Amino acid sequence: MKVCLFPLLRWVLCAAFLALAGCGERSAVDSSLSPSDQSTSPNQTTTSNQTTTSNQTTPSKPGWITSYEEGQQEAKASNKLVLMNFTGSDWCGWCILLDREVFSKPQFKEYASKNLVLVEVDFPKMKPMPEAARMQNIRLAQQYQVQGFPTIVVLNGDGQVVAEFGYMQGGPDAFIAVLEKLRKG
Repeated sequence: MKVCLFPLLRWVLCAAFLALAGCGERSAVDSSLSPSDQSTSPNQTTTSNQTTTSNQTTPSKPGWITSYEEGQQEAKASNKLVLMNFTGSDWCGWCILLDREVFSKPQFKEYASKNLVLVEVDFPKMKPMPEAARMQNIRLAQQYQVQGFPTIVVLNGDGQVVAEFGYMQGGPDAFIAVLEKLRKG
């Protein structure tokens, strides 16, 4: 019996593409999620056998915060833009690529430290999150009508949307050029 490997290879490549394209699905921010879906009670996280109350998570990148309210306050006080990164940090291929190609680069970090308040709005699949942070992120995704990942929402100090976009090619230089046009407005 002969087996033709070409259709099998084509099927595997299509499956891999669809898995990567899955980053664009809204399922991670589905409004049908309810607080009862989590095994921990609201605002509770357990760390090394001790329970603490928190609505914050540790961002997956240094220099980022997870609190929308803190980001808005800092942006208003320092006259900076807020860059909200709606991401699936531990599963979304395009999000991981954006982090590698832009957010982790020294040029972007330097620009951001002077001009932006970075807020990570994460929808991880493996990393545990406090219930309050999870609910904040769902609320923000609904408020800004996020349809897929990554979605970048840029706000001014008054909380008004200045721009919304996703992954873009060109590395930190292209990304910074877009942000600089928005900043100079």
